[in-house]
Amino acid sequence: MSKVKTGMGRRSFIKNVSLAGGGLLIGFNWLACKRAAEESGKEMALEMPEEWFEINGYLKIGDNGVVTIYSPNPEIGQNVKTAMPMLVAEELDVDWSNVIVEQAPLNTDIFSRQIAGGSQSIRQSWEPLRMAGATARQMLLIAAAKEWDVPLSELTVENGVITHSGSHRSIGYGEIAKFAAKVEVPEEVVLKENNNFKIIGTSRKNVDAKKIVTGQPLFGLDVNRNDMLIAMIVQPPAFGLRFKSMDADEARKMPGIKDVFTIDTYPDDMEKEWSDVAAFSKLVVVVGESTWQVMKAKKALKVEWDLKPELTEEIVILEKSPALRDTLGLENSETHESLMANIGPEESEMVRKDGNPEAAFKNAARVIERSYSCPFLAHNCMEPMNFFANVTNGKAELLGPIQTPEFAEKSVSKRLGLDLENIDIQMTRMGGGFGRRLYGNFLVEAAVISNKVGAPVKLVYTREDDMTNGVYRPAYQVTYRAALDGNNNLTAFHVNAGGVGESPLFANRFPAGAVDNYLAESWTIDSQISIGAFRAPRSNFIAGAEQSFLDELAEEMGKDPIQFRLDMLERAGKEPVGENNDYDPARYAAVLELVRDKSGWNTGSTASGRGVAAYYCHNSYVAQVLEMDLEDNQPVIDKVTCVVDCGIVVNPDAAVNMVEGGTIDGIGHALYSELTFKDGVSQQSNFDSYRLIRHREAPKKIDVHFIENGIDPTGLGEPAFPPVQGALANALYRATGKRIYKQPFLPEIKTESREIKT
Repeated sequence: MSKVKTGMGRRSFIKNVSLAGGGLLIGFNWLACKRAAEESGKEMALEMPEEWFEINGYLKIGDNGVVTIYSPNPEIGQNVKTAMPMLVAEELDVDWSNVIVEQAPLNTDIFSRQIAGGSQSIRQSWEPLRMAGATARQMLLIAAAKEWDVPLSELTVENGVITHSGSHRSIGYGEIAKFAAKVEVPEEVVLKENNNFKIIGTSRKNVDAKKIVTGQPLFGLDVNRNDMLIAMIVQPPAFGLRFKSMDADEARKMPGIKDVFTIDTYPDDMEKEWSDVAAFSKLVVVVGESTWQVMKAKKALKVEWDLKPELTEEIVILEKSPALRDTLGLENSETHESLMANIGPEESEMVRKDGNPEAAFKNAARVIERSYSCPFLAHNCMEPMNFFANVTNGKAELLGPIQTPEFAEKSVSKRLGLDLENIDIQMTRMGGGFGRRLYGNFLVEAAVISNKVGAPVKLVYTREDDMTNGVYRPAYQVTYRAALDGNNNLTAFHVNAGGVGESPLFANRFPAGAVDNYLAESWTIDSQISIGAFRAPRSNFIAGAEQSFLDELAEEMGKDPIQFRLDMLERAGKEPVGENNDYDPARYAAVLELVRDKSGWNTGSTASGRGVAAYYCHNSYVAQVLEMDLEDNQPVIDKVTCVVDCGIVVNPDAAVNMVEGGTIDGIGHALYSELTFKDGVSQQSNFDSYRLIRHREAPKKIDVHFIENGIDPTGLGEPAFPPVQGALANALYRATGKRIYKQPFLPEIKTESREIKT
């Protein structure tokens, strides 16, 4: 067992108690799984206590032993609302069947990182949440020792019951909680050793499961308040346009419509947070009594738009290219593709250089060069953007689905001139996020609208608003070159990567560190189109491209694809090149070795196509082998074998779900999805034109395995998404005989296919 300092005084615990126990929390509670319920097959509700005793900002204990644990981070489908309380309950030593989970509101005095992003929720909270449970347990033990006047060392606790070894007396947490609430917070607590875990590492049901399957209020769109108005926005139809004028007379006369006006979400003089990414700041707003009434009024509006002033002249994006010099200065996907394809060395910035790659390429017996590209992608959360706001009397109550509540709170403070303590942000469960809800412009819009109309308002985006308003995954391109000597050995590796608004390059990731001569270069193209994080940012493209190139390189060198990667990782482990390699070669190799075994790689496959990929991102390692066939020239994915090293797995069933979901998501976006632009207008605005994977297209089987190494947890929500795209591309090559270099893959598949023998 290890001692850790609590790092918190009693004052900071109490400071949160007033918020956590004072009725500001949303009543989205579902009693955690009860053993008795599982045995009987019936739902059994816990008996609510008559009195609660607040131990610290993370939990409170009822007089009957029932424990409420607050889950601090936003729940986006990654199951942290179950997993994070499991960490607290483990160290508290409470029976999970006596636990109630509630979503905590935003409170940065206690919860230091209330963000759903970067696959960091469990990783960043691994020690703090366990420490909160251990601190409460220690306070309960101290209280019992004082009440019984016995040494603390003679007390033990199990499942919420404290026992004295000498007298065999016992007392439940509920009976001693009122005394524990008065105990000073200990400066140090002892955390359990991994082999003593009883809750961590066991599968627990999603605490929101019943509400999800029965359709009970849970998501932002479910919010409903008395006297609440519905607001919707009207935005420019193209990137590069701005509001000019409108005729709203007809719309204002329609039934249920309260007002039509314009807002400027982010005035020019406002200092923005990083999360204040918005395609359009100046919007037309329609406010009414119901969603249907407002939608009809939107269609009755007559709005004029004109070009932004900076777009009325030629735009020079790259010094040596014609750039976006369309008549109206509006962007087209064809122009983006042309620009990316013609980037030269003079437009690139060297990010990393090992050895002498120029000489190695000059003296190479052969040079293999391939380029890969992908389009913009829309996040397309099933629940469109929405938020409830009630701004009155110098205070703001905000409620809805947001990944970055802390930054949104700061934005509202700056935009409305409110003190942070007068802003209350509460979080609902999110119907998808994938990075889109990192950017809280819709929350700020709701606050500005409520402030203007002086009433509670729920802002709702239509699907078309959502898909055409940004924020998007950028369009990317990467070119790889590999130099081979006369003996077919790899002597140099060169990656040149960029995109519209952002480069996908990770210069210090594999195969950096495994090649003597290595060069990484980066570039970007400016754009009016707003971009941002998309599930596994940047990795979501470059991983698949890299793994496709490594597969092709292995074939050119006459090597088995898995063994080729393992040989390079062995070199990176024994004689690493450079000092900034951001991966662990041994952990990387371990997932490849296990996926080779679990997939039966060396025993062959009956599938017409089989491909492998492995990648490191978000502090975790994933290797995947995908097996597929072609039916009527359509890929049918039979099986994906996944091996994941994410350290300790907190909730195994939920972890498997995350890997399965990321795998399906990666396959779907690689095969089908794209967002294109013509004259600044998105050519896809709903699911009839934007292609997502369908149920029948998902893999028939996904076999998930975890490396058990006892390492503290790392990321899991995103790491399975990027590499499967490379495994898919490599499998498609085996099935069709064609290497695919452009996403989406489906249009690139040849009509006639042939099988390539492994």
